[in-house]
Amino acid sequence: MTDWRDRILDEFAPGLASLTLVADPDGLLMEERILAVIRQKGFELLSFENTITLRYDFENRFRPRWDRGERVELVAVFQSTPHEIDQLPYDLLQRARRLSFNLKDIFPNLDYSVVGALGRESFDALYAAQPQYTLGALGENDSKDLILRHVFNIVPEFIRDTPDLLRVLLRRHYREQRIPSLLDERLIQLLQQRDNFIDWPLERIVPNRQTFFIFLQERWSVFLEAQVKQDVPSVRDTQSRYGLTVPGPVELPFDHEDVRIYIDNLFLEGLLKPVVTERYEKLSTSWASCGIENDEHANRLRRIEGLSKTVNENIPAADGSHSEWLHYAKVWAELLALSLQPDTTLPEAVHQQIATVRDKVDHSFLSWLPDRYAGLANLPPDPPVMLHHIPRFLAKKIQDDSKQRMAFVLVDGLALDQWVVIRTQLAGQRSNWRFHESAVFAWAPSITSVSRQAAFSGKLPLYFPDSINTTNKEPALWTQFWREQGLTQRGVCYAKGLGDKLTDEVTDMINRLETQVVALVVDKVDKIIHGMELGAAGMHNQVKQWASGPFMVELLDQLLDNGFQVYLSSDHGNIEAVGCGNPNEGALAEQRGERARIYSEALLRSKVKAQFPDALEWPSSMGLPEDYLPLFAPGRNAFVREGERLVCHGGVMLEELVVPFVRIARDS
Repeated sequence: MTDWRDRILDEFAPGLASLTLVADPDGLLMEERILAVIRQKGFELLSFENTITLRYDFENRFRPRWDRGERVELVAVFQSTPHEIDQLPYDLLQRARRLSFNLKDIFPNLDYSVVGALGRESFDALYAAQPQYTLGALGENDSKDLILRHVFNIVPEFIRDTPDLLRVLLRRHYREQRIPSLLDERLIQLLQQRDNFIDWPLERIVPNRQTFFIFLQERWSVFLEAQVKQDVPSVRDTQSRYGLTVPGPVELPFDHEDVRIYIDNLFLEGLLKPVVTERYEKLSTSWASCGIENDEHANRLRRIEGLSKTVNENIPAADGSHSEWLHYAKVWAELLALSLQPDTTLPEAVHQQIATVRDKVDHSFLSWLPDRYAGLANLPPDPPVMLHHIPRFLAKKIQDDSKQRMAFVLVDGLALDQWVVIRTQLAGQRSNWRFHESAVFAWAPSITSVSRQAAFSGKLPLYFPDSINTTNKEPALWTQFWREQGLTQRGVCYAKGLGDKLTDEVTDMINRLETQVVALVVDKVDKIIHGMELGAAGMHNQVKQWASGPFMVELLDQLLDNGFQVYLSSDHGNIEAVGCGNPNEGALAEQRGERARIYSEALLRSKVKAQFPDALEWPSSMGLPEDYLPLFAPGRNAFVREGERLVCHGGVMLEELVVPFVRIARDS
């Protein structure tokens, strides 16, 4: 077999059983392409933690359909052993086909614990490397070395000097490679055996992307000054003069060919910030000019033009992975944030270039969604891929440290490009804050009552059908999730309607010693959206004004002062849309949003789609209740008066569906 997935997928032939129970202790079926192929074969796949949830689905969603004679084949996956599946109710076992998969079957000669720490996206390269090693089972360290070499292209014995090490770290952190901690520890152990890396802060910059870029940022000014003056400052002088917070070598060879190739993109994408330097004109025509802040407007235009080229050349393919789209969305957000700054005047050619790229992005993303989106809900929650994964991700943190306090700040309606605006304002007010940035997928339709409830309940929307049109149950769902994790009711707090002033109620719950987890809904951005008449640029301007005020920094200061780990996210993004007309639907729609209309019957939805042939019918099999049927407005249109422009949400464009997930911490 050339693909490790084959031995799993060959077991799924349609027509063998209406119910297939799978023991999958290593989460092999929770791989993106496997999920997509199983769905393409006509199966409905759901992952279950316990038999109670399976029983609910069986009785309420599947038995009635089977009783009506519908051909529905359910794959129920449990991350447990075959023995545990044997404990399921007899009536389920009687009608089910049973399967079992584990890592040992696929990687028999590698250390189980090492392979188990890998993300499933690493298995292709590892499976391809197996035939090269036929000498029997490998031990723990040999397995680690094989994986470092063949999966991550890291060969420790080839890292001999500073350019070698920087090249490895730049490639790893720029691509946001997820490397398990036990492999990082192995790499650090081997590097520390070399004399020339004794003074490097390897424990900090090898595993931590944010710290590595701070390490580079602090040394960029040293490099520029040395280029201008053509002399080398002393270590002691540099440490005090430049205020280095990350220890280690002071001078770095940014101009080495293996390092320099990354530098321009780091400045373009905002991972490094240009600095002011004396006598910059000496370097104004050199490659290093990308990191010099001499003319803010000119630098911004240069970044916009460079990012336009980058996003045009790197649009993920229709069969790309979800991680490619999450990474791409962050770069796209940097471009949007730059281009929408109120004092930026762009040449018409640049406007047209961005519009052309946007059309390509929309086409590719909408081609990707139907096959891949539904499977995202079943992916492991660490790191989170969808909003409903976040509570389980936070719960894992508390399981690892029972004294840990967690804060989940949800900024309603905040798009990734608007997070870039807020990040800039927060950094300007608190220079010692660090933002560990990633992104997650919101739920479709990207409306508050669906996505926000999923974010606080830790559940797919199909499991809260009675409250899917309201947010009133959020406090109860949040509390219920944490009670199931063993926390007391007094240890769980929730507050909403925040954004203007820090109330005594919120301050009290943050300061209360019993509080272990807190959810805070900041709805100011969503209010700006619904009152916005000046388009996306006006939206950015008002978000900037709000974020420059005291509320967010005061809220985050209080959380950090009280020892909370702070995570910030959003329930949906937003776009600037153009009206395509109001549907003539009478009382047919359950909800009438600008970007999405919700219907309870397929026939009713079809009648409205006939008026808008390019509108997108979204299946309920995408994790929604069966009688919750969205119809999305075509493209970047909205169901409002024809030609009207507005900022809105609810659809499935990249800016609506991919939202920030950020850990905010103080520099230690």
